[in-house]
Amino acid sequence: MRQSVAMLSSALSILEEQVKGIIGRKIGMTQLFDDSGAVVPVTVIEAGPCYVTQVKAEDTDGYNAIQFGFEEVPERKLTKGQLGHLSRANVPKLRFVRELRLDSQAGHALGDVIKADVFDEGEMVDVTGTSKGKGFAGAVKRHGFRGGPKTHGQSDRHRAPGSRGAGTTPGHTFPGSKGPGQMGNKRVTVLNLKVALVDAERNLIAVQGAVPGPKNGLVFVRTAVKA
Repeated sequence: MRQSVAMLSSALSILEEQVKGIIGRKIGMTQLFDDSGAVVPVTVIEAGPCYVTQVKAEDTDGYNAIQFGFEEVPERKLTKGQLGHLSRANVPKLRFVRELRLDSQAGHALGDVIKADVFDEGEMVDVTGTSKGKGFAGAVKRHGFRGGPKTHGQSDRHRAPGSRGAGTTPGHTFPGSKGPGQMGNKRVTVLNLKVALVDAERNLIAVQGAVPGPKNGLVFVRTAVKA
């Protein structure tokens, strides 16, 4: 038992040391063939290049992390505060900045470039993006409600949510109950996607399966936390 606990702790420490991340844009979906000839659906992501804009240490900031930016833009599209922050790191003018917590900031310095080859084929990653906004949607589409019966004279209750609470007691709908409302346009993370292809020359990563968001949507790829 002690040996298994020790092995688990050592594996966790290795995983923490190897945490990696990169910002990119979703290009779209296509297909690849694996070694056995089977068709694998993949999502292609334009990953990087990203530049390290800040290195945080536990002594000065309370935790270890690196901050990196993605996508160069004209200087006029950034505020003076953003320009000053990027100039201290001596990096290009970048539109998006994200932070990645690390067990140790060793091995990272201001201005370092992070490219698609930070990940290897076969590695498991988590991809975070903003889901497609669907606008105002009913309970059937938004939550998968069954709807009312399509017989016995029903004319306008086929896609109605039906009863959502008790009557006299408590006499109101509880907060957080499922119902019609805004659908999509939320931060979504898909866990444990396998990296199927890495093209460092063209800054491309292909992961098996679907990734949240529309084409050209911003995504954040990092080492899988529950692999």
